[in-house]
Amino acid sequence: MQTLEIIHNKIHVIRDQKVMLDFDLAALYEIETRVLKQAVRRNIERFPEDFMFILTKEEHANLRSQIVTSSYGGTRYAPFAFTEQGVAMLSSVLNSKKAIEVNIAIMRTFVVLRNSILSLEEISKRISEVEKKFPDIYNALNFLMENNQEETEQKQRSPIGFQKK
Repeated sequence: MQTLEIIHNKIHVIRDQKVMLDFDLAALYEIETRVLKQAVRRNIERFPEDFMFILTKEEHANLRSQIVTSSYGGTRYAPFAFTEQGVAMLSSVLNSKKAIEVNIAIMRTFVVLRNSILSLEEISKRISEVEKKFPDIYNALNFLMENNQEETEQKQRSPIGFQKK
């Protein structure tokens, strides 16, 4: 399960798509980023825009600030961003045992993410159904939760005025 967590942390949302970046993929495949990029460029017809795109200067700058990379090191060129389909296509371009193992783990991670999103949508849908069926109970619970929150906030406030020591 630790591998899935590592991969999960390397999935970013860019242009409203879940993507993995070339340098993260290269590290997982245990190859240099330039080797990965060369393989992609040699087979560019396999990577339409919905499989892979190059980050704009703004996206790259924003990404660098998010992952706190040094301006002296790191990538000099905008990275390639691979969607789930692009990552799957990489396994045909990078034909090694390691690439196949890593791709299987990445695909499993994308499935876990997709299932968790579906679970959240289902929970939200059920809460809405309960709210519609029992509006009085739902309103009463909201009222109680709001009052409880106000009481907690009042208790957490520091006293005002003169204090004896």
